[in-house]
Amino acid sequence: MEHRNYDPARDREAVHRIWREVGWLEKGQEEALDLEVACSRALVADLNGEAECLVTTLPGTIRYLAEDLPLSCVISVTTSRIARKQRFAIQLTALAVAADAAQGALVSALGMFEQGYYNQIGFGTLGYSHRITFDPTQLTVPTKARVPRRLSPEDWAMVHASRLARQRGHGACTLLPAEFTRAAMLYVKNGFGLGYGDGPHGELTHHFWCGTRNVSHGPYWVEWLVFQTPEQFLELMALIKSLGDQVHLVSVDEPAGIQLQDLLERPFRYREVTEKSQFEHQMRAWARMQARICDLPGCLARTHLRGGEVRFNLRLADPIGPVLENRGPWRGCAGDYVVTLGPSSGAERGRDAALPMLRASVGAFTRLWLGVRPATGLAVTDDLSGPRELLEELDRLLRLPDPHPDWDF
Repeated sequence: MEHRNYDPARDREAVHRIWREVGWLEKGQEEALDLEVACSRALVADLNGEAECLVTTLPGTIRYLAEDLPLSCVISVTTSRIARKQRFAIQLTALAVAADAAQGALVSALGMFEQGYYNQIGFGTLGYSHRITFDPTQLTVPTKARVPRRLSPEDWAMVHASRLARQRGHGACTLLPAEFTRAAMLYVKNGFGLGYGDGPHGELTHHFWCGTRNVSHGPYWVEWLVFQTPEQFLELMALIKSLGDQVHLVSVDEPAGIQLQDLLERPFRYREVTEKSQFEHQMRAWARMQARICDLPGCLARTHLRGGEVRFNLRLADPIGPVLENRGPWRGCAGDYVVTLGPSSGAERGRDAALPMLRASVGAFTRLWLGVRPATGLAVTDDLSGPRELLEELDRLLRLPDPHPDWDF
């Protein structure tokens, strides 16, 4: 595979063609795509002298309890119709992850198109996200919204600053380049935002960005909902409720730590009455995000757990090495480690004959470390095994909040 850095003068039209062929680019969205690619690390693979595969990544952070770790965000992997089944996508993605890991990314994350594909380079599936679709008049919030300010794509800088300052929980991902938020706003059909500038100098503190194909009655799709306090969240819910005089349906991702059904009047009745209609009420769950550790000692050095300490040998398998053909400064995380998990965690190369052995793929261990599922559960469904006593000790220690990325990419 021939690969190189993206060259806008040479590759712009080819990249537009790739995105149209995969159905990701509609007429009028070219500016958004150009902005997104320009602010990213972009690699292309050539076929017959033209770019036929594109992978883009952005720098970001992922929150682990109270720590923010450097994150490589794989924001797009696209292959043209004539370059399918050449392994361009998986090889180019591996190279992009390796380049970011070599520059200090401790973790990499992406949104998958189907389960299993990115497992080939060590990614493991994160937890379920929930999307709630409801009539805004159903909301039973105990507050009234103030008059908001309008937000448009021209406000992208303040919107991005607001996203950076949002309330974040365990697993929250943040993409750092402001131009990515600008591009995301431009992609949205009939996009608009509403929010409040309650910061000490008028900074935007809480807002949502929304789109629709039917401005009159919806459905409206909330792309993101940003707040810093519970009171701000409730005000945004009240603001969404105020749209209900005209809008019949709104779709919102459930925020971390919140059960939106608590705020809905008669959710089961509405779901049954609207079934199979244009304005059907739904509660959907899916796990479409994946992540992988890129630097095990680096991640565990930032891991501080309560509730005791567990030490064990870890034999870590990482399939990305063979895909990279074991070239370059970073070749994955495979190997034997002595791992300590507790208030002061760590991982050192080697083996201690006195300790029990845990065997895991890097994807499965990433899921364990993030708290996606307990060790005893992962031993049933994923590539993780060890003595029952060790698995149960890990279950007791790694009682973490559900990791919630809270930023779609």
